[in-house]
Amino acid sequence: MDNWELDKKWSDKFLIEIKRILGEHLITEPSVEEDMEHNTDLIVLKFDSVRIACRIRTYDYFERYPNDITIRSERPSGVKTELTKIIEGWGDYLFYGFSNKDATALKKWKLISLNEFRLWFNREIIKSKKMPGVEQQNNDGSSKFRAFNTTTMPSSLIFKQSP
Repeated sequence: MDNWELDKKWSDKFLIEIKRILGEHLITEPSVEEDMEHNTDLIVLKFDSVRIACRIRTYDYFERYPNDITIRSERPSGVKTELTKIIEGWGDYLFYGFSNKDATALKKWKLISLNEFRLWFNREIIKSKKMPGVEQQNNDGSSKFRAFNTTTMPSSLIFKQSP
């Protein structure tokens, strides 16, 4: 099993909790008129396909970097990374969370609008003539990632977050 498969297996154990959270924030109750006149008890905020990337970090990263999000930016193999796919226009939201100490549930999470992220990212490149974020190498050498501090980004990027 390679690193990607191990990482995916670890993060997939949070999918039930992630789906519950997303349901609470992407499905809403309609107006009284909508209910009475159009047989509507719930509304999904977007009818078309909604693509959501999910990234869960361990608790030790939460302790050290509670306001950061990281997005893979380079692989030695040259395959497309998450950042490339986001910039190309793929994905609507990024669900970014941290596990609790026991890795049994989520400690904190943010739901980030990738449309807002793309706008911010491109504006930053135009403004500063360089890529935003801080690029770093993963400890195992499997990839590079860019770290972004959400406190320095526009608040419109964060669609929802845990209390």
